[in-house]
Amino acid sequence: MAAGMALAVSAEVPADRLVAYSARIAGDDARTRIVLDFDRAPTIETRYIANPDRIIVDLPATAFAFAEEDLKATGLFSDIRYGSMDATSARLVLTAARPARLAIAKVMPNETGGGYRLVLDAELVPAQDFAALVSGQGWSEPKQASTASVPVAVSASDEFVIAIDAGHGGIDTGAAGVATKTPEKDITLAFAKTLHEKLKNQPGVRAVMTRDTDKFLSLSERVLIARQKGADLLISLHADTLRQADIRGATVYTISDKASDHMAAQLAERENFSDTIGGVELPTETEPEVGDILLDLTRRETQAFSIAMAQAVVGSFEGQISLINNPHRHAGFRVLQAPDVPSILLELGFLSNKEDEKLLLDPAWRERVAGLLVEAIKRYREPQLANGG
Repeated sequence: MAAGMALAVSAEVPADRLVAYSARIAGDDARTRIVLDFDRAPTIETRYIANPDRIIVDLPATAFAFAEEDLKATGLFSDIRYGSMDATSARLVLTAARPARLAIAKVMPNETGGGYRLVLDAELVPAQDFAALVSGQGWSEPKQASTASVPVAVSASDEFVIAIDAGHGGIDTGAAGVATKTPEKDITLAFAKTLHEKLKNQPGVRAVMTRDTDKFLSLSERVLIARQKGADLLISLHADTLRQADIRGATVYTISDKASDHMAAQLAERENFSDTIGGVELPTETEPEVGDILLDLTRRETQAFSIAMAQAVVGSFEGQISLINNPHRHAGFRVLQAPDVPSILLELGFLSNKEDEKLLLDPAWRERVAGLLVEAIKRYREPQLANGG
């Protein structure tokens, strides 16, 4: 029966992808076992990341075809995420409620029915033992260069470069629609592509995308891509959910050390959680203060431009599409951290609201809102063009 299920699922996914067709988890807060059944033998690579404590299992490109409830966090694990990283790789991220290590991590043939299974046996360990695993492993996430020190690309022309950042992607699916369960990552990518097409027709403007496929990017990678492509403006696109299903409409955020309100603080916390979901090693210390007056002035000027762009968006949207109360808000979004690139985060609407969800899935609505956003960009650029910038 299992073999038949694997064959049926395999027919629905690309031939180069493995199929994880079933999963099970059992155990307690001292030892927990996870088993995944595959149609073919996967290669695996494991590592440990602290703050929060996580066990990462990297896999080749994999279609996860089992029910979500089959791998619900229990025992040693407080959260379990899985999904694609890019076209060639996938990842399993096990967040430990208490420090744990893999006593067993092996792939073996299924005794009956063909295929292979991945067996992961996790056991509780002292905190110092987990710290030793983290520091002693040879494999580590590639370090991202500091956003303050990355060389910025300089365009040979006078083009105004706009980086369009489709939020989430890959293993990080983002929120999900209350009615259709459509993942946020698909909605943001669809809108990003629509906006990119609109901007192609604008003279003196070049639009670039941080991602144009379903792949995972860390927040620092998004900032890095924008800076390396010489972006003059970064627009990060999102469509979150709220507990209050009656709240709907667009919101524009700029960066600030202090959140403008509780809702902004919660949204920033959820968006910044993307790196944890993707199994990214977070910095253990904040970037040191740089005693550079020029850098400080750059940051202040960038913040002023970011606010101007947010106001332009609100002005363009008002009376045309639904906005929440006080539509320009601010919080500590890490994707807006570039010191020299004006940046906004645009919540297009809320997937927790059925009316918003319906609009977010409507291609005609996307076209209209993308057009309004282009008008906002023009409004933002008017003073610069008048000054010859």
